[in-house]
Amino acid sequence: MKRKLSEKYKHRQRHWRASVRDTMIVLGQFKAPLGWFTFAVVGGGLLYFYLSNLLGEPATVRPSNLAESIYIVLTSTFLQPSNRDFPQHFALQIFYFLMPIVGLVVLAQGLADFGSALFNRRSRSKEWEMAIASTMNKHIVLVGLGHLGYRVVLKLHEMGEQLVVVELKATTDTVTATQGMGIPVIHDDATRPAALQGANIKDARTIILASQNDAMNLQIALKARSLNPNIQVVIRVFDEDFAHALQEQFGFIALSATEMAAPVFAAAAAGVDVTSPISVEGQLLSLARLTIRPLAEFSNKTVGYVEDNYHLNVVLLRHDHQSEMHPTDASPLHAGDTIAVLGGPEQLNKLLHDNE
Repeated sequence: MKRKLSEKYKHRQRHWRASVRDTMIVLGQFKAPLGWFTFAVVGGGLLYFYLSNLLGEPATVRPSNLAESIYIVLTSTFLQPSNRDFPQHFALQIFYFLMPIVGLVVLAQGLADFGSALFNRRSRSKEWEMAIASTMNKHIVLVGLGHLGYRVVLKLHEMGEQLVVVELKATTDTVTATQGMGIPVIHDDATRPAALQGANIKDARTIILASQNDAMNLQIALKARSLNPNIQVVIRVFDEDFAHALQEQFGFIALSATEMAAPVFAAAAAGVDVTSPISVEGQLLSLARLTIRPLAEFSNKTVGYVEDNYHLNVVLLRHDHQSEMHPTDASPLHAGDTIAVLGGPEQLNKLLHDNE
């Protein structure tokens, strides 16, 4: 319950920060009409002051100083009466008819566009999703929301990870489902550095390349590394030899697309060491190594508790720099201990989720 309340609070806080950032972006787009309006009022005030003195208007018409002249032009823009009499000369009278048009055309149009952009964020979906991504830190960026990518999203969402998705095709059902989980989806081509920057790649800790194009995955991975040298790369690769080469040369976590791929990808992105799956009597099993966190459901429990409740085999326990292979059921588990477990995708996923 406490975890859910904490996640809900973080989600609201992130949404509020995104709203502030999005408003600043919209205000930035509003600078042009605001600038033209200011130029028209200040410039009109200067011209009105100069003409009123040049044409010899009486004191009841002529502004006493430049600030009052600007004020007269500003009030006339909003059809408000000034503290001066109506001018006698046509050159000055035209200000009282021209400035309201300037106010309606320039300022009103700008305000209308500003209000529409601010309150109708659906029409600016990409900018709003990027604003949300900008509030995240140590998050995961996933590229490619196909069958594998969507299953990875589900696993990471279950594990409570912060996630940003970049997907070129904006009409897929998986996009709608992902956004329904509160996960920002940026509709863009991830091979463009601007798309990765929109996903706040510089503050991300991991990027997952889940598309079916090995060459494109590698291209995006290298661009992500250039924008964030410390980012962990988890890449989908169909060619096993190519996968080993990427691991050796770049330090990427290269995984093949198997039935086990989604849990393995999710675990790798969450910072858990997971081996590629092997088939044992028709069942896919993988070995995962993780450090027990203080709030883990199985912290201060025993090895037997983990094996009975998660249907896994604990093959190693490391405590106080001492490793124990095949620990007994009664061996206690504490926060900070490292365990290696062997199990299937669902069992591993549940264990990883409860370790958050």
